[in-house]
Amino acid sequence: MGIGRLALAPIGYFRRMISQLTGRFLHKTPTHVVVDVQGVGYELQISLNTYSDIQIADSGTLHTYLKVAEDAFTLYGFSEMAEREVFLKLISVSGVGAGTARMMLNSMKPVEVAHAISTGQVKTLEAVKGIGKKTAERIVLELKDKMAQVQVGHQPTSLLPGYNTADKDALDALLALGIAKAPAEQALRKAAAALPAGYTIQDLIKQSLKAI
Repeated sequence: MGIGRLALAPIGYFRRMISQLTGRFLHKTPTHVVVDVQGVGYELQISLNTYSDIQIADSGTLHTYLKVAEDAFTLYGFSEMAEREVFLKLISVSGVGAGTARMMLNSMKPVEVAHAISTGQVKTLEAVKGIGKKTAERIVLELKDKMAQVQVGHQPTSLLPGYNTADKDALDALLALGIAKAPAEQALRKAAAALPAGYTIQDLIKQSLKAI
């Protein structure tokens, strides 16, 4: 397909072009990963759940969703198909964008999101940063039956040795989510003080989100 025709192709065409990527993980943070596929580096936005699955992996396969906007194409990556399915159902709700859906998957596992929605736990959804009561009620109303059908298994990417984590990664993750540096640092300090010894970076970020 020529460049001119490619520019006129429907959005669905682009989304079908990339349904998954398999390659080496060149760079990983709690918010994104760069995957080298035969010499081409793809940057994917990810949730804490996916980061947890791939943080000690040198390579693997990520299921993807391509968000097409007028000014940018953004790839989202998921270590398990169930997380992608929950993400797609969330963004199908009016007023719930990709950023909000990812925030929900930062705060809860896919199975927890699906269960909260299918059982009508509005308060649980409201506890997620950026989700108000009306949005939580709309999500439950529109997705309650659909989420009950979601088969949420946990099939993470195969893990291989070699990872590095630090408090800076947690701060970078909060900043990438749009949280200002000062409140992010304050939340991290509160979270670190509240968590038991041996906590992971995922624990730190999740606890920090609750403290903001």
